[in-house]
Amino acid sequence: MKVGILALQGAFREHAEAFDALGADVALVKRPEHLAGLDAIAIPGGESTTIDKLLDSSELREPLHARLQDGLPAFLTCAGVILCAREIVDGRPDQQTLGVLDVSVRRNGYGRQRESFEAPLTVRDLPGAPFEGVFIRAPVIERVGKNVDVLAEYDGHAVFGRAGACWFATFHPELAGDLRLHQCFLTEVD
Repeated sequence: MKVGILALQGAFREHAEAFDALGADVALVKRPEHLAGLDAIAIPGGESTTIDKLLDSSELREPLHARLQDGLPAFLTCAGVILCAREIVDGRPDQQTLGVLDVSVRRNGYGRQRESFEAPLTVRDLPGAPFEGVFIRAPVIERVGKNVDVLAEYDGHAVFGRAGACWFATFHPELAGDLRLHQCFLTEVD
């Protein structure tokens, strides 16, 4: 299976290492032609407004949007959730969204960098110990659409789930030292 990692900014190396450790063929996506032949894509955490601008300068916005609309499986984390949300509650006026995930999010919903934290998460149908969620300037999902399946919550908010071919985590599973969520995604899309 070939998994692309959007590699414009943010935690793309950590996602690449996680998927590589699980045996996926990993490709870094920096230009539109890098989308060819992908079976899935990860859109990592980072700074959402920076990635938003880089989608335009790299000419990736439209081709990526088209692939996602066509059902390319996606693993969205932190800023990836913001970039793909239907609505950004507190986005910058010029910030665009790909709109493929029916949620409304608030950027930095738990606070700024110094309010970052880790919390054990009970993920539905995930065997073993709770998953350690690493929340770094994480968004808060304020609304989920009717077709969104919430698999984990923190403080009454959806933090992990799926909607069609999009899996999402408002935290950073690639930083947890636990590959179970990446494995679940690969198993589902394989």
